Amino acid sequence: MADSDRTASLMTPAKLAQVSRPKAAVSPAAYLDRMAADAGHMHLHQLAQLRGVLETHARARDPAPIAKELAQLAKTLSDLDFALLEARGWWARTTGKGRSTSGEFAAQVEQIDATAQALALQVQKLHKRQQAEAVATERTLVEFEVECRAIDKLVEQGARWLQDMRKQLQERSAAATGEQSQQQLREDAGRCDILIARLKLLRDVVAAAQAVHEQARGTAAQRATVLQMLQQVLASDVKAWQGRMPALAAQAAQGKPPSLEGAMETHQELQLCIRQCIADGETLRAQEDALAAALAGFGRLLDAAG
Repeated sequence: MADSDRTASLMTPAKLAQVSRPKAAVSPAAYLDRMAADAGHMHLHQLAQLRGVLETHARARDPAPIAKELAQLAKTLSDLDFALLEARGWWARTTGKGRSTSGEFAAQVEQIDATAQALALQVQKLHKRQQAEAVATERTLVEFEVECRAIDKLVEQGARWLQDMRKQLQERSAAATGEQSQQQLREDAGRCDILIARLKLLRDVVAAAQAVHEQARGTAAQRATVLQMLQQVLASDVKAWQGRMPALAAQAAQGKPPSLEGAMETHQELQLCIRQCIADGETLRAQEDALAAALAGFGRLLDAAG
């Protein structure tokens, strides 16, 4: 094969069609130019669709129910007044103050218990949603990574094409004496410039895609961690609280001196755990917001890349 034929083959439709689907062009030269400008188009289209799936998942998440129940539980826990159990002795029994205050304490305990049960229900619903979503998100992220690797491979291939093309252009330049051959050189050089710009854009897309991919995985991991902590608090700290406080309230209601040994510590431990859950939830919401912004920015880059 002659050098000129070999050079031309570097930018043939057969080569570029592997990675693009160009619009119709009015001439072979314009057709090849469009293919160089559209290199990687199908992979970009796939990435855009996958980005849309991740964005849809993000919009479907509603942290409000969990946040509301956590805030309500934190409030009712802080409202529990152990001082109500201090009205004891002869005067309290005579005036009925002991029964009144112990009844108020029992009502507060019941309110906390009801709120904890409402939280448990929301966590159960969240668990079911996240189980289904986690599978879909993982599949999307795997496909996302596959498309990134495909574009990476395309960029490497394009870099090799350019290196070979430049070498051939240098060799042909010395022998190009006629206007037709010089025109062909100019067209091939211009096509190189088009492909250079396209490969740079594809590299930017891959870098942004990898950053979004990593961010999405990190957010998914944090999401799972927050849910796991909520489940653990419900199974351990809430259960421990429920095992102590209703019995304490019942003891006070019967006019028996309530034993606060360990009860206040259990209550304070649950308060700390709920505060930590709230803090972790706020951290997760910040990550979700950052991921949403990153997905939006990536979408704009994909739109620019076409």
